[in-house]
Amino acid sequence: MNRRHFLGHTAAFAAAPIVADEKQTRVIDCNLHLGRHPNRDLPQVDSAFLSKHHIDQAWAGSFEALLHRDIAAVNQRLAVACKHQPRLRPAGSIHLLLPAWKDDFNRCVDTHGMNILRLHPSHHGYTLDDPSFTQLLELASARQVLVQIVTQLEDQRTQHPLTQVAPVDLKPLTEIMKRVPSARVMLLNANAAMVTKTLQGSTNLWLDMAMIEGVGGVENLLKSWPTEKLCFGSHAPFFYWESSALKLQESVLTSEQLVAVQQGNAQALL
Repeated sequence: MNRRHFLGHTAAFAAAPIVADEKQTRVIDCNLHLGRHPNRDLPQVDSAFLSKHHIDQAWAGSFEALLHRDIAAVNQRLAVACKHQPRLRPAGSIHLLLPAWKDDFNRCVDTHGMNILRLHPSHHGYTLDDPSFTQLLELASARQVLVQIVTQLEDQRTQHPLTQVAPVDLKPLTEIMKRVPSARVMLLNANAAMVTKTLQGSTNLWLDMAMIEGVGGVENLLKSWPTEKLCFGSHAPFFYWESSALKLQESVLTSEQLVAVQQGNAQALL
């Protein structure tokens, strides 16, 4: 279904599943958040939300990690919340400028059993060429942990004036990952402009699609980005979950591509 048909059948799409085949409607969402956002009142992700959208599994971070300094407590609350909802897989947060970040890493992996960690470089005030980032990749690689980098949380034009942060500068990433070739990194909320030719050569780098915009955005991205390196991500509840589902409907994708993006690539990644 392309955009020309999409615009003429908006109401029908709103009530329809992502695709007709029940196998293809099952989704692994790599980009969800729990907890309270610092300056917005957002709906909470619960079992009803997951069932409504046919989500088999969701990788959930915590909004509290953005500004809270007690990251250990943030990760503890996240672990407890996900324990009560089996379809939620916790993505613990690491603040690389805090002196005990390695202790937080060990707690996430050893105590909470997390195999996904989420970084917020812009909110936490460091760049990817900080030596701590390379150290984290080395630790994560050794423990077979996936590292998610939140490249941006929202458009700078809509940010609260007291919490303005720029998108993460991804230029150093390619060379850093060459030094840690076994690391696995996923970029969350990257837009198409961020996916440069240098990043396209990385074999251990994945993207989510939450901020892939434009007419046939996913379809156009896959002309230059490997299908097996793109995963479904909604950035809910900050974004409406349906917006990501409609991005798949308005792009011309094969059934194999749909299954890969919606679930297969994430399954293979973990």
